[in-house]
Amino acid sequence: MRSTRCFVAVLVALSVASAACTDDGTNSDADPNGSFETATTVVDKPTVEIPAETPTELVITDLVAGAGRAAEVGDDVIVHYVGVLSADGQEFDSSFGGTPLEFVLGTGRVIRGWDQGLVGAQQGMRRQLDIPAELAYGDSPPGDGTGLIKAGAALSFVIDVVAVLPQSDAADEPQVDVAPAANITVLQSTDLVVGDGVSPQDGQNVAIQIITYRADTGELLASDWGGPPLTFAYSAQSTVFPGLLAVVKDMKVGGRRQSQVPFILMFDGQGSADFGLPPSIDVVVVVDLVAVY
Repeated sequence: MRSTRCFVAVLVALSVASAACTDDGTNSDADPNGSFETATTVVDKPTVEIPAETPTELVITDLVAGAGRAAEVGDDVIVHYVGVLSADGQEFDSSFGGTPLEFVLGTGRVIRGWDQGLVGAQQGMRRQLDIPAELAYGDSPPGDGTGLIKAGAALSFVIDVVAVLPQSDAADEPQVDVAPAANITVLQSTDLVVGDGVSPQDGQNVAIQIITYRADTGELLASDWGGPPLTFAYSAQSTVFPGLLAVVKDMKVGGRRQSQVPFILMFDGQGSADFGLPPSIDVVVVVDLVAVY
């Protein structure tokens, strides 16, 4: 089975590597995790109410309820955050007004207070984490203590959970029959599973699992099951090829759709060199809509 990562990179004109806050306080390039150009929604930065006493253990306070999947270790989590010193409320970092942070929960890409404190978080939730020094940077602050964060500093964050995206299990990959079809002129879709969640709206982002077949032979070209979802902006201005946008149109989260897609709507009407496809070959895709955010 071939990986769909290179295939979807052909479908999307621009790929974006994620950045994650590491334990040394720097931003480092993370694996793309199937994430491509996404839309950013501007959200007003919240105020962090500092704790009455310096936290000696992790304190989790849900300020706004969320909905949907509860984050588990191994999930891809996308968040906005603002961080302050617990002692005096001095702000040292914020993502509000910029690009949200994306990381895999429980893998050490962020401080331990986040890895522990965001378990169970849901999309749309606003959660405050008051984190003792030993679950933050301890005696090894970022920048050798030249910044606001000093050795032994407790930290407080307000975190908005933009999305929770589960890793897929290859064993759950759907098995579908693809009857060979040639000269597809109109995109045709069949809903194999009707979702019960929301449908994407212009300006939002979608996360999908996708399997791709060659339409004229039914040959499997790629599957991304067994990895994280693929994410992209759902917008008329998106760099995603129109065939992929058309497939997810009006789908609901939790749904599964099988679509025959004319070649002219994929690859800008050109063949995919990754699979040796000539320009005139149509494709069949099976798409699961994982999340809208």
